Amino acid sequence: MTSALLFVIFVIAIAFIFDFINGFHDAANSIATMVATGIIKPRWAVLWAAFFNFIAFLFFHMSVASTVGTGLVHPSIIDTYLIFAALVGAIIWNLITWYFGLPSSSSHALIGGLVGAALFKGGISSLEFLGLSKVIIAIVLSPLIGLILGLTLMRLVSMVTHHFTQSGVQFWFGKLQFVSAAMLSLAHGGNDAQKTMGIIAVLLFSSHLLTGDFYVPFWVKISCNLVMALGTLAGGWRIVHTLGEKITKLNTVSGACAETSAAITLFTATHFGIPVSTTHTITGSIAGVGMTNRLLTTNWSTLRRIVWAWIFTLPIAALFAAGLMFIEPWIKALWGIV
Repeated sequence: MTSALLFVIFVIAIAFIFDFINGFHDAANSIATMVATGIIKPRWAVLWAAFFNFIAFLFFHMSVASTVGTGLVHPSIIDTYLIFAALVGAIIWNLITWYFGLPSSSSHALIGGLVGAALFKGGISSLEFLGLSKVIIAIVLSPLIGLILGLTLMRLVSMVTHHFTQSGVQFWFGKLQFVSAAMLSLAHGGNDAQKTMGIIAVLLFSSHLLTGDFYVPFWVKISCNLVMALGTLAGGWRIVHTLGEKITKLNTVSGACAETSAAITLFTATHFGIPVSTTHTITGSIAGVGMTNRLLTTNWSTLRRIVWAWIFTLPIAALFAAGLMFIEPWIKALWGIV
C-alpha cells in the first residue's frame, strides 16, 4: 500500500473523528430542551437523540453532501491534504468552543476550514461563490427563522391552551416533546452528517478512488450517521448546560415549541441542499420561545457570548486550516509523500 493511499485512509479517519466530535459537540442541540424540562433522564435523552441521528440517512436526499462536496470550493484544487487541513482546522475550533461551553457551529467550522485551505492554495478564484452565498445567508436567516417560528408557535399554543389546566398542558406537551425532539435529532442527522459525507466523497473523487458524476457511496452514508450517533451518545454536557439553562428557563411547552420550530427550519434547509447550522437554529428557537413570556426571560449576556462564537467560527477555523496548508511540505515529508 502506497504512502499516498495510507494518507487518504488516515484523512478518512480524521473525517470520522470530526463527525464524532460534531455529534458530541452538537448533542446539546437535540437533548438540551428535553433535559432542561425534566421529562427524561440525560442518559435516555442521548439514546433517543442518537437513534434518530443514525436513521436520518433513510429520509433525506444527498443535497447537502453535494453542496459541501462540489458547491463551496472548486473541485479541481481539492486534494487529500486540503481536506486534511480543513478537517483539522474545524476540529481544533470545535474542541476550543466545547471546552468553554459555547454552542458554535461544527458545520461552519468545517466550511471555514475548507475556505481557508482553498484560499491559501488557490486564491479567491478557487471559491464557488454561489454555494458560499447560500451559507452566508443561512448564517443570518437560520437563527432568525428559528426565533420567529419559536415565537409564533409559542404564542399560538398559548392561545389554544389558554382555557386548559396548566398541569394538563404540561403533561401532554411532555409527551409531544418526545416527538419534537425526535424530529430535531432526525433533522440534525440529516443536515450535519451529510457535511462529512460530502467531504469523504469529494476526497475519494479527488484521489481517483471514485469516478464519474459526484455521488455518496452507501457505506459512507451509513458510517457517517453511525459515527455521529456515537458522538451524540458521548454527549457534550458543557453545551447542554448552556443551551438548556443559561439562555432561558424552559418547560415542556416551550421546549416542544423550540424543538419543532428548529426541526421545521432544518428540514426545509436540508431539502434545498443548504448546509445550515443546527446550533444556530436551535439557539434562535430557544431565544424565540423565551421572548413570549416574562417568566421565560432570555439571558441576553449568554446570547451575546454565543453570537461572538458564531462570528469567529468561520475566520478562525479558516486561519487554522491555512496554517496547516503552510506546513504542508513538512507533513507530507513525514508521510513520505512526494
